[in-house]
Amino acid sequence: MRRVVLAHETDFDGWREAARSLRAQGVRPGEVSFSVGSGGQGGLFDDVAAPSGEPPATFATPRAFVDLAKEVVLHRSGDRFDLMYRLLWRLKDEPDLMRVVSDRDVADAFERAKNVSRASHKMKAFVRFRRVESEAGEAWIAWFEPAHRVVEKTAPFFARRFTNLDWTILTPDGSARWDGAALSFGPAATADMAPRDDEVEDFWRTYYASTFNPARLRTKAMQGEMPKRYWKNLPEASLIPELVARSSVRTEEMVCAPAPEPNAKLARAVPAPARGPDPSDRAPETIDGLAAAVQGCRRCPLWRDATQGVAGEGPAAARLMIVGEQPGDQEDLAGQPFVGPAGKVLDGALQEAGIDRRDVYVTNAVKHFKHEPTGKRRLHKTPNAGEVTACRWWLDHERRLVKPRVVLALGATAGLAVLGRKPAVQRERGAPIALQDGGVAMLTVHPSYLLRLPDAEGKARERAAFVEDLRRAKALLDAAG
Repeated sequence: MRRVVLAHETDFDGWREAARSLRAQGVRPGEVSFSVGSGGQGGLFDDVAAPSGEPPATFATPRAFVDLAKEVVLHRSGDRFDLMYRLLWRLKDEPDLMRVVSDRDVADAFERAKNVSRASHKMKAFVRFRRVESEAGEAWIAWFEPAHRVVEKTAPFFARRFTNLDWTILTPDGSARWDGAALSFGPAATADMAPRDDEVEDFWRTYYASTFNPARLRTKAMQGEMPKRYWKNLPEASLIPELVARSSVRTEEMVCAPAPEPNAKLARAVPAPARGPDPSDRAPETIDGLAAAVQGCRRCPLWRDATQGVAGEGPAAARLMIVGEQPGDQEDLAGQPFVGPAGKVLDGALQEAGIDRRDVYVTNAVKHFKHEPTGKRRLHKTPNAGEVTACRWWLDHERRLVKPRVVLALGATAGLAVLGRKPAVQRERGAPIALQDGGVAMLTVHPSYLLRLPDAEGKARERAAFVEDLRRAKALLDAAG
């Protein structure tokens, strides 16, 4: 039995170096174990010396596996390195293994990666900085206990958000420090090393209590978004039990309270707004409400030249969401997504893949048709990153309301809207990608790409590949249950 001692709990580089060498030597998963030591070099063979001489031949591992492994090593489970080595061992003989989401090891790895992503999301939401004064000046310090080892993964978010502050986040796994210019990481900390409160927290608790709406209280949903494990570090959490206990009384008081009389003098003094409120300032509560609100969207200039906004269409609880780029000329006129030539290609491919379009929610990354006039025709023009980012507000709410298990992004623009980054579609297509909300994304080409192919043979080949991607999306749904 070979035992590999890694330098620290998140020593991905040490694990990768040792795992590559072991796999190349043909050391089976049952013949090696990974553990974490205290300091020293990562990837050390504890009881058998590392091989010398010419290294054995290796094989290329898919990028999806490497990205997944980097997430899984942040999980707190003790067997995470062993799990990833089992997958690495199998990949040489099963190169498409990462696409078999029903496989036990693959599903286990994706579940752990999803938990890590969720822990990073919670860290962004629940870190509370407290101000301290010293001879060096003002600084902000926070204590946080993440569910998994995500401090280094998540710290860049705070560096981007609080660029002008001197802040430190202390956790049991390590610390992160931003001095206004550079991000650095330090050793683990304990709760007593962080300040307990500051004068701002009284104002924060007052604000939180004043905005608490008892009529919209959903206790289970609240605890799902704000788990109790984080309450002890949140100043407002001390108010929650009392606010929840009094919610029914306060709701009754609100219902019974008479409406106030309008102040005529004040009404005359306040000028009327130039236009009605932008519907996009309010989060829609239903899919129908969202579709109506899109018509008033002014988040980017694309609305000026479009006939109308085109929201998504499909069941309000669809398990599969398909995201395209933007409405085309026919969609802009009809007010419905995917009714033009690309929509017909999609319909035929869905049918061939065994997916009923009536069960799918179809939408676009951008809700208005971007085009440039050429004679009597309106030629499609690709939305830029700023327009996609502005319109992502609508897509995020569609995902929030529909809660799809799988999101299929058609093309690079849709991938940018779903993933928040510009993907390499051909390299990443067909592989499941974990999302922060617990769902799974997958990339493929846009149906319009098939329409642009010049030769019949290439078009048939690419259409078959597109149908196969739809079948993979269906397999993801079947695996999700």
